[in-house]
Amino acid sequence: MLDIVCIWHHFFMTQNSPENLPPLDPNLARDLEAVRRIDAVPSILRLICKNTGMGFAAVARVTDCDWTACAVQDEVNFGLGVGGQLDLQTTLCFESRNARATIVIDDFAQDPVYNGHHTSRIYNLGSYISVPIVLPDGSYFGNLCAIDAHPAQLSNQRTLGMFEVFADLIAIQLATEGRQMAAETALSSERENSSLREQFIAVLGHDLRNPLSAVMATAELLALRKSEPDIVKIGQRLKSTSLRMARLIDDVMDFARGRLGSGIGVSIEQVDDLATALRVVVAEVREANPERVLADDIDLPMPVRCDRTRVQQLVSNLLGNAVTHGSEVLPIRVQARVVDAQIVLSVTNGGNVIQPETLSRVFEPYWRPASSKPGGGLGLGLYICKQIVSAHGGTLDVRSSEEEGTCFVAKLPIGI
Repeated sequence: MLDIVCIWHHFFMTQNSPENLPPLDPNLARDLEAVRRIDAVPSILRLICKNTGMGFAAVARVTDCDWTACAVQDEVNFGLGVGGQLDLQTTLCFESRNARATIVIDDFAQDPVYNGHHTSRIYNLGSYISVPIVLPDGSYFGNLCAIDAHPAQLSNQRTLGMFEVFADLIAIQLATEGRQMAAETALSSERENSSLREQFIAVLGHDLRNPLSAVMATAELLALRKSEPDIVKIGQRLKSTSLRMARLIDDVMDFARGRLGSGIGVSIEQVDDLATALRVVVAEVREANPERVLADDIDLPMPVRCDRTRVQQLVSNLLGNAVTHGSEVLPIRVQARVVDAQIVLSVTNGGNVIQPETLSRVFEPYWRPASSKPGGGLGLGLYICKQIVSAHGGTLDVRSSEEEGTCFVAKLPIGI
């Protein structure tokens, strides 16, 4: 036995020494990792050796030309480790793969088919068993096999059944691992692509500010030429368009900050004039949309703690949404109150009812209803509203009905 083990050890070490091992193919490396992740495989191989008396058991990846050990239980110092490869033609797994059938040999010397087979001569084998590992989709992965220098009783139903059950179990686990690894790879790739996309958006938004500032300055100069009414109109139109572009850039920048960092940043401080600040926002929207009726009911008599600019942005975005999607003939109502230690802000507009399945999506980034008018924005306004409210520790909800219209309600703790 010692001489045979030495022969095996010399052969395996010669064939699989570091200088003789080729770089692993990425697909093979993936398969090795898939087997490694199956916690039950080492126990299966140990159980096979214990129950059969075989000295070496392995899970092998078998292709058209290679035999690669993915997991081994080596109790006789064969010297073939994980990643070790053999020429498939020197193994009986070649025949097992072609036939997709189990090969079991109790004693090579007495076997009528495999007596004198080259595999036995090369590896000095006395007994052998190899069971195909076929994945649920029908693809051939490899073999669950065991070898020993001495004959062994392997062809009984108990041993064959054990090998077949273990091979099926490994196949099922490999399929599961394959799906999980594919999902992890896809998720990692999507996260990387998403991060790159959002970084690009942030850089683009930043770089657009300088040329837009030049356009804004030009619009201001044109609007000052009172002696030329047509030029003044062009300047005012250009100014209005530039302001809209600036708001879009602000939305993009806020979105990028929220995605790339820890959310939209806020600077919470005591604000004594929030009511005045909100009326300024309503006045700006009213001036920009003189054909629309905006009714404000703002009563905030006490100081509150919030980010003044962000709350103005919140109301501005909600009003912009109402102007874009609400009825052109029904009024838009803005209300602000302090109720139960909360700032309660609401913006209500008439128009088509938002269906329940759509209501659940209105705060998603880049999402716009199919009925949206062209040029209505990027679909970030309501997402940013939600982020501003969340940054204040508050809530933002929406409801829509024929009787009330569509109403967005933000509740922010006053923090005093």
